[in-house]
Formats: sequence, structure tokens, C-alpha cells
Amino acid sequence: MPIDAFAAQNCSIARPLSVLGERWTILVLREISLGSRRFDEIQSALGVATNVLSSRLATLVDEEIVERRRYSEHPERFEYRLTRKGADLQPVLLAFLRWGDKYTAGSAGPPLETVHASCDHVFHMVPTCSHCGEEVKPRDLRPRPGPGATKKQRERGARLAERRERERRAA
Repeated sequence: MPIDAFAAQNCSIARPLSVLGERWTILVLREISLGSRRFDEIQSALGVATNVLSSRLATLVDEEIVERRRYSEHPERFEYRLTRKGADLQPVLLAFLRWGDKYTAGSAGPPLETVHASCDHVFHMVPTCSHCGEEVKPRDLRPRPGPGATKKQRERGARLAERRERERRAA
């Protein structure tokens, strides 16, 4: 069941969290992305209770992030695959992976490496500008209200922009 308190917010971070913020959901998506397709494979890899896994998969199917496909009729068995909407979460998973590798991997190094199939080198998620292609670092960003912002969000955005400008001039 999605987290209703987040779903009601006019925020493109909170709304996805209403679905993706459930405990185990990101790890279920990780397993499917890595190639685990069947319930028992996912459950075995994660060690999650079957009722919890059933619930998370049901939410992901309801949200059209994952699709359930029959692979056997006798006995009836299903597998789970990412939809286009689910595949579009790959950059999110790769960003989690990069952060985890940087801040939580042990001295032996990361437990998993992603390799770019074209060049066969280890790949690390690097955010780039969709307009100019430059690498984007946190200091390069500034927020502004978008077309879907409410009046309250626009007023808050103006206050924060004024504060940033004062801080920039003071520095």
C-alpha cells in the first residue's frame, strides 16, 4: 500500500516515495534489475518474509513499475519484469549504488560493480545536464519553482532565492 502522506504532497520527490519508500521496495527492484525474475529467487536473495514480498510486488505491479508474466501453466507460475516505467528507475538505483560504494563499502571495495557493455569498463553514475551535457555537481544547482508549483511554493522559492543572493553577495 502506498504511503498516503507522501502521495498527497505536491512534490516530485515525495510522490515517488509514496511507492518506492516502502521498506524492501528498492531492494526488490534491485533484484529484478539484476535478473531475478521469480518470486522464490527474489525471496531467497533478500530473505524477506513472503507476505512482505507479495505486498511489495503487488504494489509495484499496481503502479505499473513491474509486470507479472506467466511462465508456466501447469503448475501456474509467474515471473516479474520491469516495465518501461520500472526501467526508468535504473538511474535512481545506480545513484544509490554510487553513494553506497563511496560511503558504505568496506575496505575490500564495492560488493558489486556495474560494467558498461560497450567498452567493458566499470561504470559509475555521474549526473549530467540534459541540455549541455556537462557533469553536474551540487554546487552547480539551484532550485526554482516549476510550472506545477502552487502559490505557496512560488512564494517560498522567491524567499529562498533572495536568501541565496544575499549569501552570494556576502561571500
